[in-house]
Amino acid sequence: MAREIKLCLVYRDMWQSSGKYMPRVDQLVKVAQPIVDMGCFARVETNGGGFEQINLLYGENPNRSVREWTQAFNDAGIQTQMLERGLNGIRMNPVPADVREMMFKIKKIQGTDISRSFDGLNNPQNLENSFKFAKKGGMIAQGALSLTFSPVHTVDYYIELADKYIEKGAEEICIKDMAGIGRPVSVGKIIKGIRARHPKIIIQYHGHSTPGFSVATSLEAARNGADIIDVGMEPLSWGTGHADLLTIHEMLKDAGFKLPEINMQAYMQVRSLTQEFIDEWLGLYINKQNRYMNSLLIAPGLPGGMMGSLMADLEKNLASVNKGLAKKGKKSISQDDLLIKLFDEVKYVWPRLGYPPLVTPFSQYVKNIAMRNVQDMLKGKNRWGLIDENTWGMILGRSGSLPGQIGEEIQKLANEQNRDFFYGNPQSLYPDELELFAGKMEEKGWDFGDDDEELFEYAMHPPQYENYKSGKAKDDFLADLEKRRSAETTQVSMVNLPPKVPNTPSPTHYDLQPKTLNINVNGEHFKVSVSYDDADAGMDSTLSNNNGSTSSFEVLAPLEGKFFLTKESSEKGIVVGQKINKGDTIAYIEAMKVYNAITAEQDGEVAEITANHGSDVEEDDVIIRLK
Repeated sequence: MAREIKLCLVYRDMWQSSGKYMPRVDQLVKVAQPIVDMGCFARVETNGGGFEQINLLYGENPNRSVREWTQAFNDAGIQTQMLERGLNGIRMNPVPADVREMMFKIKKIQGTDISRSFDGLNNPQNLENSFKFAKKGGMIAQGALSLTFSPVHTVDYYIELADKYIEKGAEEICIKDMAGIGRPVSVGKIIKGIRARHPKIIIQYHGHSTPGFSVATSLEAARNGADIIDVGMEPLSWGTGHADLLTIHEMLKDAGFKLPEINMQAYMQVRSLTQEFIDEWLGLYINKQNRYMNSLLIAPGLPGGMMGSLMADLEKNLASVNKGLAKKGKKSISQDDLLIKLFDEVKYVWPRLGYPPLVTPFSQYVKNIAMRNVQDMLKGKNRWGLIDENTWGMILGRSGSLPGQIGEEIQKLANEQNRDFFYGNPQSLYPDELELFAGKMEEKGWDFGDDDEELFEYAMHPPQYENYKSGKAKDDFLADLEKRRSAETTQVSMVNLPPKVPNTPSPTHYDLQPKTLNINVNGEHFKVSVSYDDADAGMDSTLSNNNGSTSSFEVLAPLEGKFFLTKESSEKGIVVGQKINKGDTIAYIEAMKVYNAITAEQDGEVAEITANHGSDVEEDDVIIRLK
């Protein structure tokens, strides 16, 4: 008798792996019933990961989205599942235990049945609360093994890891192949080993198609005991997404497995609606490159879920790199050149950072450090010039123990900066906060929402929720959308521009001319602001000594991003007149989803804060002046 294989549509991840976007609630509701009508899915991934943050960023209430989106599946008896990041919940940084516990209770009430919990370091200790809280809230607790390929991540490592997850309370196991780099035979051996030790546990395989292994891996997974296979569907399958429903369905049927038939009329409706949603955003928040598979990703092992944001970040990084090269009179590089340099650098930094599994958020940390190193080395600087605070937290054990040993270069940096390593339970570092946020909501007169879901949302995503409530998120989103659309229109119209008249400056003439110069006078180093025309007449032309012997010292932005005086609402930022010591953290720049601490290079007093809290800054912008 043929063994049954069930399918799960990862509709949320299909979008997140394609770009920085999720459909609006009205669009999600519109496509839900046709997905049900397809008749072939036992499960649908509806929320989790970056879903709710994206909702907030464009001014939509994520609680309403989850409730309305899951309703059709709940009514049809199709299980819904979410993705959560263990200690980080559904954000990129650690979450207090009381907020984590509340999440599972609320998500179950809102219509989510299964919690797929993963820890970025595969740390069972960090997931124990997830399993306990999920079951207490009425959800099914699924433990995800974050698959990565390295000398320390062996077949036996994963089989034994599944044992530990089940011992901690996991009711199901997911093989989470977020980069699609799991070799088919090895994945088969992992599942076979888990099945031999745990004959009755449900095993689900989730693999991205990015480098091309996922179809063969899905077959090996099924043959070796997997019960459920995650799939994507056109027009968001393949590329950095997931293997396509039609391909996996036919392959498994041919291999002798029993699967429900697909209602092709409903399939075409879902396909058409999804394409309709894509057409609104393709090229704005969905990079076309993410629609292609890329075997180059086998070596760096970066996950498909990250590639959507990576390609968007890469455009900004490329502009910054080429701007720096132009200042030095060097030839610009292409996006492909930068991508290959990034991949090569990932291979260099990853083992030295202790082989963290390349999954959110640690894949971002590894990628960000690699990108920063590439940018610095192209400018003639050394590696490791800027390690963000999130990455330091990972290195120092504040997210749990790393699978491998950190490199000598990193250990030396930690020693030089007097950083202490942590060996306890990471959850203990993040005290409960629900009372704090409840008090803030009462002060503001904000409604706690059904089942306190608005309190949860505020505690989980404080800055995004505040911007959502004030309307700033919606305004910023619409402004950014208009900016992107204008840029797209400009690019098209530039094709038909008349030939350039000789001896006239190009529109970017002044962008290529330096605003500051470093000069040497009798052995002393000075930074001089340069003015080119009347428009720059107000520019500060004070001579400032980088050795600290003159009256002014400019603190420059080391990278492009958003400027913040603090990164937590409980912190106090610097103020004009405040005394600063060398090495003090004086501000932050948020870039590529992490906060980079800006430290004072000398003692002094804050003379001026030239950037606004929350504003965008360019690399080398003056953000603070000390005297």
